[in-house]
Amino acid sequence: MSLKNVASAVRRNRRFLLTTHTNPEGDALGSELALFLLLKKLGKDAVILNEDALPPEYGFLPAKENIRLYRKNIKGIDFDCIFVLDCSDLNRTGEVYRINRDAKPVVNIDHHISNAMFGEVNWVEPYAACTCEMIYRLYKNMRIGLDKKSALLLYVGILTDTGSFRYSNTSAFTHRAAAELLKFGFNVKEIYRQIYETIPFAELKVLTRVLNYLRLTPDGKIAWIEIPRHILKTDRLSFDLTEQVLAYGRMIRGAEVVALFKENLGKKDEIRFNLRSNGSTDVNKIARYFGGGGHKTAAGCTTIGKITQVRKKVIARIKESL
Repeated sequence: MSLKNVASAVRRNRRFLLTTHTNPEGDALGSELALFLLLKKLGKDAVILNEDALPPEYGFLPAKENIRLYRKNIKGIDFDCIFVLDCSDLNRTGEVYRINRDAKPVVNIDHHISNAMFGEVNWVEPYAACTCEMIYRLYKNMRIGLDKKSALLLYVGILTDTGSFRYSNTSAFTHRAAAELLKFGFNVKEIYRQIYETIPFAELKVLTRVLNYLRLTPDGKIAWIEIPRHILKTDRLSFDLTEQVLAYGRMIRGAEVVALFKENLGKKDEIRFNLRSNGSTDVNKIARYFGGGGHKTAAGCTTIGKITQVRKKVIARIKESL
C-alpha cells in the first residue's frame, strides 16, 4: 500500500525537501506545510522550496515563513529525499526539480488522475478530494497528533479543492475529516473571507472588464473567455482572478464546459488555458491531449501558439467530447 510506503520513507530518512506545483493554491500550500509540521514533530529536518511565492490571500497560513523560493535561497539545502505534493508532473514544480542533481528518491503524493507516476514511491489517489485529505490520513496512519496549526492547514486544502464542499469530489470521508479538524476551534468564517473575499477593489474592477470578453458557442454548451494581453500588461494583479472568471462561466444555464485562455507575460506565444466541466464532460482528457491534465471536472494546460489558434483547437476538441 502506497500510504505505508510513504510512512516508511518518513521513518527511514532524516532530511527532507518538500515542494509543490507552480502558482500554488490552498491544497498545495496546505499539504506541504502540514507535512512539514508532521516531520518536525518527528524530529526530522525539512525544507520547503517552491518556484512561486505565497499568494497574498494565503498570507494567514501558519508556518508560511518556512517556505523558501527557489530563485532566491537554495544554498545549504541538503536532503535524503524529495516529497512532491499535489503535482501531476515533476516539470510542474518549475525549476525546483533541478536541485535533485544526485537523483535522491522522490516521493509523489497527489490526487490528480493525470499523474505521471514519476516517483520512486507513488501515492496517487484520484478519488481523494484533495492532497490535504491524504496528508490527514498520513497523520492518522503514523499516529501523529494534530494541533490547531496542522488542522487549519489541512482544512484550507479541503475547503479550496472541494469548492467549499460543493464539488463532486466531496465524500462522506471528506466531511468526517473536516468535522474532526473543526474541533480545534479555528475561525472558519475568517478563513473563507481571507481566501475568497479580500480582492483589492482595483482588481475587482479588472474582473468586470475581463467578463466583457465572455463568449458562448451557438449551442450554448461551451462558455469561453480570452484575457487580452493588454489587460495583463496594464494591470499588475496581486490576486489570481482565474477561479472567479471560471465561476461566472459555470453559472451560465446550459453551459457544460467553461474554458479560460490567457497569454503568459514574458514568454512569447505561451498560452495557459483552464477548463471546468459541470460533470458530464471529462476535461482531463481534453487537457491531456494538449499535454496538460488535472481532474475530470477541472484541468488545464500550458502550450505554445497564438491565443486565437489555441482557443479554436481546444474548443474544437471540447465539441468532439460533448
